Amino acid sequence: MTKPKALGYLRRDVSGISQGWHEIQIRSLAARLGYNLAKTIAFGPRTDSPITRLMNAVWAADAAAVIVPSLWHFDSHLPVELVKLADVITVHPETTYARQVVPVTSDDSDDGEYMA
Repeated sequence: MTKPKALGYLRRDVSGISQGWHEIQIRSLAARLGYNLAKTIAFGPRTDSPITRLMNAVWAADAAAVIVPSLWHFDSHLPVELVKLADVITVHPETTYARQVVPVTSDDSDDGEYMA
């Protein structure tokens, strides 16, 4: 069985001299939770549209999760649009913000299908 893919994400300006340590924590948590960490994306403070770029990377990699050191790397708030695409997992505190499963409904069917 193939492990689900994850991307790591951090902001270099938030990590500062701890960037290497944050990358180790991301890799460790990914392995512990059973993810195949495809890569870690590191953006700087001047990166244009970082959440949109991250979402594009999640889509391109077909990643199930994004692992981040803390919400501070998202300017302290969880990007709802990202959680619609993938689970967001923080290292500290260790928390998973899971995608919501949306029922697929139609007039002809009530077979309990769900979409992620």
